Amino acid sequence: MSDTTAFTPLRSVLYMPSSNERALEKAKSIACDGLILDLEDAVAPDAKPSAREAACAAAASGEYGRRTLTIRANGIGTEWHDDDLAAAAKAGPAAVVVPKVNSAEEVGRLVDALERAGAPDHTKLWAMIETPIAILDVLSIARASERLTCLVMGTNDLVKELYAEHVPGRAPILPSLHTALLAARAAGIAILDGVYNDVKDEDGYLAECEQGRQMGFDGKTLIHPGQVDGANTAFAPSEQAVDDARGLIAAFEDGQGSGVVTYNGRMVEALHVESARRTLSIHDAIQALD
Repeated sequence: MSDTTAFTPLRSVLYMPSSNERALEKAKSIACDGLILDLEDAVAPDAKPSAREAACAAAASGEYGRRTLTIRANGIGTEWHDDDLAAAAKAGPAAVVVPKVNSAEEVGRLVDALERAGAPDHTKLWAMIETPIAILDVLSIARASERLTCLVMGTNDLVKELYAEHVPGRAPILPSLHTALLAARAAGIAILDGVYNDVKDEDGYLAECEQGRQMGFDGKTLIHPGQVDGANTAFAPSEQAVDDARGLIAAFEDGQGSGVVTYNGRMVEALHVESARRTLSIHDAIQALD
């Protein structure tokens, strides 16, 4: 994010079905950075009203500690969408997550609906990017409102919409992922990678976490508590990265005014110092969670 002093770790953001009382209780003890209490895919149609009540009660309870707690509403145009937004706005979670946001105009309407329903200032909007039209319009979506603070990649739907295939390395959707990343960074907002579907394939999952971190994602959305530790590790600066950041900053500050500054044989410029300071801000924010 552009303001590293206000950095909020989102390494691991876990979807939890709001229709499952045991899952909501278990979520209080899971070491994830964020929770998405789901009213959409994980909830059967006849259970959606009661799931909405449960999610809103959880969001208002204050029992989830330092976790960034959000509610995913049903999609625009569904019979549950308007009631979901209104109820979530009153509950005041950290954010309302909306699937298949396809335009800046939709963002505007969502923000208006939240504000009309009395959403507090701290309740932000997270937009899921999961269709071809959303990818093609993602910069305008990302810049559409100050209340929009995060893009969430819906990679399963994106693969389906592209008639692509799920393959190791995700080559079919890499251009889309990069495009969304560019938009998020241009707008100064967070962006979360999509889910990994095979909860038994630890090696594949960890490889995708590493890929997401290398690409620049802030964290990953998850479908199983067993995936939390891997994401927390992958999206946190390593001890070596933290040591290098401190050493680079010290070398730059000591060498200012003396011409070319080097650290471990590498030339150091202001842009490297900015990256190092971001690394330390992320590290400090994570350490503050413990």
